[in-house]
Amino acid sequence: MNKIVQKGTASLIFETPVYIESTASVAGKKEGEGPLGALIDRISSDPMFGQDTWEAAESAMQKETASLAMEKAGLSASDIRLVFAGDLLAQTTASSFGTAELGIPYYGLYGACSTMGESLSLGAITVASGCAGHVLCITSSHFASAEKEFRYPLGYGNQRPLSATWTVTGSGACIIGSAVPKRNCPSLHGRDGYAVITGITTGKIIDFGFRDSLNMGGCMAPAACDTILRHFSDLGRSPGDYDAVITGDLGMVGQKILLDLLKKEGVDISGIHKDCGIMIYDSRTQDTHSGGSGCGCSAVVLSARLLPEVVSGRWKRILFIPTGALLSRVSYNEGASVPGIAHAVVIEHKEL
Repeated sequence: MNKIVQKGTASLIFETPVYIESTASVAGKKEGEGPLGALIDRISSDPMFGQDTWEAAESAMQKETASLAMEKAGLSASDIRLVFAGDLLAQTTASSFGTAELGIPYYGLYGACSTMGESLSLGAITVASGCAGHVLCITSSHFASAEKEFRYPLGYGNQRPLSATWTVTGSGACIIGSAVPKRNCPSLHGRDGYAVITGITTGKIIDFGFRDSLNMGGCMAPAACDTILRHFSDLGRSPGDYDAVITGDLGMVGQKILLDLLKKEGVDISGIHKDCGIMIYDSRTQDTHSGGSGCGCSAVVLSARLLPEVVSGRWKRILFIPTGALLSRVSYNEGASVPGIAHAVVIEHKEL
């Protein structure tokens, strides 16, 4: 019997297993030169991905990632009930053009850089409720399309402050479902377990009045703090119940703010905290300032680095919390503040 249990003010526990059946990642040359380069499924040396525009390049990258995830799961597009997809571009054009040819019923999402957490949350609810057997969750971002959308065309050559993050050119996908993943799935080859989603905490929009779009870590850190505190409160848990707490892309500036905010509330996660924006680049050699960002940041790190640790059993339980800065070209140009959002997903190891 499918059962979803409400906990506290914003959390759900899935008593029916929601399996991560496969995962895939595709990224650009800069990401391939970073610490996780050897773990990413495919690296493209062509930032245009064979297309004529930056936006079309991001769509092509997302389509390639979706196809790879289905191939690794041994599934075709006709096996997928729904796709939850999103990106940073206006009207989520990278996702709508990128997934159109798949012919899968589609929900377009916008949670900024938190979108992978949003898609996994909605996908897990759909699977656990018995409304779908297989769901594709996918996000993407592209450095050049994001600069064009939110800041300046690349030819402008604007100077970036040290608080700025570098938008990841990358896409990550997970296929989740109610069935035990196939033993011959390449995602599980040589592994001794599975990764399952066991719970979520849906974030609230938190607006601290920050207006600096080049310090998104500062804009998002309060939202991450709020979600983490409510997650622990809703489920009666503490940092000791997790092997790792991983935020999406706060970067080095946002990480410090988050840890300080949590310590003021009596919660210390400094010993187990990681941030995808810090993990994906080498700050010493890649000149990314505060770290990485973009929808593709947490999605690529989840696929390439985090899930293998859970599947192998090296991590028994993690809290994955992608973070998003909810700005647009209109709000930025009108001088509005940048609200933040963060969605938490509990991912656990399940023995074979």
